[in-house]
Amino acid sequence: MVRAAQRGDTIAMNDLLDVLTAYAGRICTPIALADGPDAVQETLVAVFRGLRSLKEPAALYGWVRAIACREAVRVARRSARSVPADLTTLPQRGDPQLAADIGDVLTRLSPEHRAVLVLRDIEGLDEQSAAELLGLRVGTVKSRLHRARDSFRKAWSS
Repeated sequence: MVRAAQRGDTIAMNDLLDVLTAYAGRICTPIALADGPDAVQETLVAVFRGLRSLKEPAALYGWVRAIACREAVRVARRSARSVPADLTTLPQRGDPQLAADIGDVLTRLSPEHRAVLVLRDIEGLDEQSAAELLGLRVGTVKSRLHRARDSFRKAWSS
């Protein structure tokens, strides 16, 4: 499907973007919060424009993850407002109130801290991969992750 979309097949491109929408949403929503849909849209536009530059179709999800993270942080910075997170697009585990509480605590973190938490704790990336996606040094990611988790714990217990 990726190769067909790269060749200009509009049906394949449409199908590909449909598949990637939920994936991008899973990354963008916890970072950009209420502006998650805007970040997803910006991600899909970037994917549409840059798909021909993707050399290896097997790297699609990693490439989209990098774009989604970058766009979500950019959109969150641009809005610079704190709104409750809509975590309905994330997989729900257990009590729905727990998801609402987690969303409330996430709103108190900066977009940079949310990005690091999403990449490490939701996407399961290691520090090196997260650093590459965010364009940071590994030490910076580690310190942000430490501060983000510490801020999350403090907000959670208050």
